[in-house]
Amino acid sequence: MIFLSLLLAGFLTLVELNCENLFDYFHDEGKQDEEYLPDATRHWNKKRYWRKLNHTAQTLLSVSEDGIPDLIALCEVENDSVMRDLTKRSLLRNAGYEYLVTSSPDLRGIDVALLYSPFTFSPIQSYPLRVEPVENMRPTRDILYVSGQIPSGDTIHVFVVHLPSRFGGERYSRPFRQAAAERLCQSIDSIQTVTTMPKILIAGDFNEEDDGPVMQEICRHGVSCLTNNAKGANGVLGTYRYKGEWGSIDHILSSPYIYNKVERAFIHAPLFLLEEDQQYGGFKPRRTYNGMRYQPGYSDHLPLVVRIRY
Repeated sequence: MIFLSLLLAGFLTLVELNCENLFDYFHDEGKQDEEYLPDATRHWNKKRYWRKLNHTAQTLLSVSEDGIPDLIALCEVENDSVMRDLTKRSLLRNAGYEYLVTSSPDLRGIDVALLYSPFTFSPIQSYPLRVEPVENMRPTRDILYVSGQIPSGDTIHVFVVHLPSRFGGERYSRPFRQAAAERLCQSIDSIQTVTTMPKILIAGDFNEEDDGPVMQEICRHGVSCLTNNAKGANGVLGTYRYKGEWGSIDHILSSPYIYNKVERAFIHAPLFLLEEDQQYGGFKPRRTYNGMRYQPGYSDHLPLVVRIRY
């Protein structure tokens, strides 16, 4: 009955979340994932891994009181086995989610994924978009592209992205984000060339505020940010907090057709995802690690949620 009511309501809910290093406790050959092994400094083990999976599931299930999200874009997931554990063996196991995940050349083995409810989203095609490194750039995450049909019969095009970090400084690392953004924009342009009024959604961690130069360049390709004014409960003004300042480096963007059908865009910030910021006051995300100190938290990012009429 829940799924029937969602179908009749004519709404699609998309969630974006950076999971903060959702790694298993096994070594992936050829990947630099040693810090998330049982004998490493972080002492990552089976118990901590399953707690992290269930905390991630709890986060996603708490987003809405009227049914599960239709689409969930995840950043910082390690591999297919982690996604299988999350969807089939964690607290999410009864939600019926299927998933698509990349297998990127990222040195640490970090990937992006899309969870979808087969009751409201039927994939048509999906593939990764490889980002060719520029000078001094390390291999980075693939962009995940998925097209699929929603209950209205419309086809939507979904991109899940995790642009390169600001390691080394914003200006030094900007060309790396620009290279990934150019790959994304090539695909956006291709869809717009062959489709009238395309329905495009882009979600992920862009490692840049919405007024940054890379974000502005992406928006020059016919998409707009749905979440640039998103706020949350408990005084939350962004998805990420650094030295007492809220910022939003996670974004959900769309083409004009979807932009005009957004009912609500917000940051999901219930108290269980937060902790007191002892140094700067207020709250901050209750993360899994503070430096190398483990705490049974959730993520250093908060989820973005967009509810769309169709």
